[in-house]
Amino acid sequence: MTTFELADLVARHAADGKPYLEFLSVPDLSVGLYVLAAGQPDLQRPHGEDEVYYVVSGRSRITVGDEERDLGPGSIVFVGAAVPHHFHDIVEDLTLLVMFGPAEGTRAPR
Repeated sequence: MTTFELADLVARHAADGKPYLEFLSVPDLSVGLYVLAAGQPDLQRPHGEDEVYYVVSGRSRITVGDEERDLGPGSIVFVGAAVPHHFHDIVEDLTLLVMFGPAEGTRAPR
C-alpha cells in the first residue's frame, strides 16, 4: 500500500516551486497536484491521456472544448484525451488533484 497526505503534498509542491507535482506514476495511472495562484494563467496543452480534475480548494472557471463551467471545492471534471482545456478567471488560489489514465506522457497527443 502507498498512502499520501494532502498537507505533505502541498508542502512538497511549495518547495518544488513548479505548478505541477506528480506524486504517483504507474503504467495505467498517474496522479499529481496542480496549483495555480489567483490570476495566474494556465499554460497547459492537451494531453494524450484521459484525465480527471478534483478541486481541493479555490475557485475558477474551466473551458473544455467549447464548454465553460464555474468550479469550486468538490468539483470534478473529466477531460478526454487530446481535448483542449484550460482554467481561467482564477479568483482564489486553485489546488487540484489530477489523475491521468494511462499515466501522463505515455501516449502522444492526438
